[in-house]
Amino acid sequence: MYFGLEGCRGLHGNTSRTMLSKNTLKYLTSLRQKKYRDRHEVFVAEGPKLIQDLMAAGLKLESHYTTDPSVFSETTSEVISAAELKKISNQKSPNTAFAIFKRKTLTVLNEKGLILALDSIQDPGNLGTIMRLADWFGVEDIVCTKETADCYNPKVVQASMGSLARVQLHYLADLPAWLTQSDLPVYGGFMQGENVYQTALPEHAVLVMGNEGQGISKEASAVIDTKLSIPNFGAGQESLNVATATAVLLSEFKRSIGK
Repeated sequence: MYFGLEGCRGLHGNTSRTMLSKNTLKYLTSLRQKKYRDRHEVFVAEGPKLIQDLMAAGLKLESHYTTDPSVFSETTSEVISAAELKKISNQKSPNTAFAIFKRKTLTVLNEKGLILALDSIQDPGNLGTIMRLADWFGVEDIVCTKETADCYNPKVVQASMGSLARVQLHYLADLPAWLTQSDLPVYGGFMQGENVYQTALPEHAVLVMGNEGQGISKEASAVIDTKLSIPNFGAGQESLNVATATAVLLSEFKRSIGK
């Protein structure tokens, strides 16, 4: 579907001064909803740095709107007013640029190395942070339950800070079934389990992390080979945020194979 833009080109070289049409506004704001992102197979990114990082990673830019064309000298931009940017932005304080990207094509899940499995992670900020952690620690694939937050949710995209382009998320209808058929040993993060600092960890494995409030489901827990815990050395907290716990466990997996 094409939504036309009203304006004139040539004011800033490869940019144009634009007034957004009603159809364009309707399309851009509709992408706040998952069903429309899925229908058009696109996602939204905001802010010059994130947009440039995604372009540098090779993701295809569908359209781009900015209040500051000088920042984007190598791509075609539609120059809009700050008021228009505020209308289409998902942020309280819009950051000069708004872009629509085509989704990348997923490759087949390669069951080797360390794979992260997410059992109903629902907070967009947590999911975005976990994607950054996977990117940092060289985890290329994340498998998720259908209840896990949409990786193309604008809040997730922003929190991932470009890692969306380098990490693949595979949403599964039945995570426990996939864990059962996998040839990899399955580990999970729990409040009670083997002390991760005293456990030898393999190079090839699946690490399961659970929901913020409920942890790993009973169904997934039943097929986990080894339960790992992070010991509490203080007395002020009952638990760690799931993204923080993921960081610790990923670090220990990588440290263990480097010994």
